[in-house]
Amino acid sequence: MVSLAEVINLERPTESFLCPLEANVFNIDFVAFKIRSLDGNNPGVIFEIKKDPTAVEPQQPPATIEEADSSRMIRYHFGPAFLEFKNIGTELEFSVGDRPLRNFRMIERHYFRDRIIKSFDFTMPFCIPNTVNTWEIIYSMPDLDPMLKMDIIANPWEVRSDSFYFVEDLLVMHNKAEYNYSP
Repeated sequence: MVSLAEVINLERPTESFLCPLEANVFNIDFVAFKIRSLDGNNPGVIFEIKKDPTAVEPQQPPATIEEADSSRMIRYHFGPAFLEFKNIGTELEFSVGDRPLRNFRMIERHYFRDRIIKSFDFTMPFCIPNTVNTWEIIYSMPDLDPMLKMDIIANPWEVRSDSFYFVEDLLVMHNKAEYNYSP
């Protein structure tokens, strides 16, 4: 089992997922996600995805580990303007199973070529069982050196992140993302 301290001290992206899908014993399901700029000169939605509420969930588990892992990986192509934003807002809509969530914590670690460039840590104190919840998070983006920004833009998909979700200090979910900031 992976601890909070181990996640907080990671210095590079993980090579594999640090918990199986079955670790999600709270039946947390992400149903919608939106990213928007909060900068006054360029506000607006940057990315949005929502599950189709009429879609039927598969009755059988994924056939292979690779199939299961692909459901926990996403790729974003934001373009270079994204690196200029000072404040980003995300809105995560999720459902909870029949157990309460206490101290639902998300730790997000972003890396460029195995070098940490930003880290975020947010906690939602409590979620009622059998509910759909919206979690809005405001990110103050770190200032990046102009040379680092140029390097990030010139090397698509080399920015990666790990998002870890804990409930009462127990790792229940782990997702990964890759980013492209080229034009």
